[in-house]
Amino acid sequence: MVEENNNTKASENGHLANAATPLAMAGKATPLTFYENMKSWVEAIADVMMFILCSIGFILKDLYYIAFGYPEKELNNDIALVTGGGSGLGRLLSVRLGKMGTKVVVWDINKQGIDETVKMVQDAGGYCKGYVVDISRKEEVYKAAEVLRHEVGDISLLINNAGVVSGMHLLNTPDHLIERSFNVNVMAHFWTTKAFLPKMIENENGHIVTIASLAGHVGITKLVDYCASKFAAVGFDEALRLELEVLGHTNIQTTCVCPFFIQQTGMFDDVNARWVPTLNANDVADRVITAIKKNEKIAIIPGYCKFLLSLKWTFPWGCVGGLLRRLVPDASPHGVAQKSLLNVYKKLSTSAAPAGITDLSSVYKDPALTKAGTLLIKRSPSLGERVL
Repeated sequence: MVEENNNTKASENGHLANAATPLAMAGKATPLTFYENMKSWVEAIADVMMFILCSIGFILKDLYYIAFGYPEKELNNDIALVTGGGSGLGRLLSVRLGKMGTKVVVWDINKQGIDETVKMVQDAGGYCKGYVVDISRKEEVYKAAEVLRHEVGDISLLINNAGVVSGMHLLNTPDHLIERSFNVNVMAHFWTTKAFLPKMIENENGHIVTIASLAGHVGITKLVDYCASKFAAVGFDEALRLELEVLGHTNIQTTCVCPFFIQQTGMFDDVNARWVPTLNANDVADRVITAIKKNEKIAIIPGYCKFLLSLKWTFPWGCVGGLLRRLVPDASPHGVAQKSLLNVYKKLSTSAAPAGITDLSSVYKDPALTKAGTLLIKRSPSLGERVL
């Protein structure tokens, strides 16, 4: 019996050994022949040389344009959609596009703001239509996109401009405000792009503009959620541009706009910034239009901040962090909008509030809140009270 068991074990071990042999052989890499090895090296060297030659060509082309001016395209045949066009930078862009003969469509959650923008564009002799759309909700985006196609036409210029900010330290920021920052500042870009990019590809004409921020390249205290969402927006633009090139859709342009803090938009009016002055909204709007017409890939505003950004990857963190702390000592020194909105939340929780979208500056006579009059609150059964 012992001998029989030993024979059985031996046969099993032999079977396992034989079965493992092909696996072991399969795991071994077949050595390359001399010819295959040389071919691989030649292809790698040729690829590097081609990359260097192409890079030199792009550099020479850019130097030529810097010396003699970039070619500019006309926008009078385009249909443009501006999200967040009911106020601030979006309104300024809409008016400028309307004056150039572009058909302008405005999306916002503020009906009064939309009506004002539409009137301003039409008074300037342009074409403009407005729709109330909450771009953080993809179902609304897709539905509104279908309505827009039937009533106006195919969008060829998409400007993802809408943005929100909380302006509080991370541990003081309510969860729903963090979610709001990402839903509006970056997730909405996915929904609008997916809604309009297919027709752009079909028509072999399109331009997608991402209004990001310099806060999408550096971190700022009290703006943890805002910076993170803008970093994502910058990455969205760059990855989308590369993907379109790889897929051969080179006739679809993308532009990422990264301005410093802008005055009088209701978001950073009270920011405490040093060394780099806050920007005039009209100047930023002019720069955005120029970037679109020149098909610029990225527009840093002001331009000399490109040099400051290069320092981030060159010097130790102590230098970078010290610079950022001095550059923006406090992004929200008075907590204007934030404190007022928290008080509003308390009021709404103890009293009945009007349904739909309400302009808080008109309902609650708070001077601090009136200063940030573009902030609105929307009562949503699925998300609760959301600031937009």
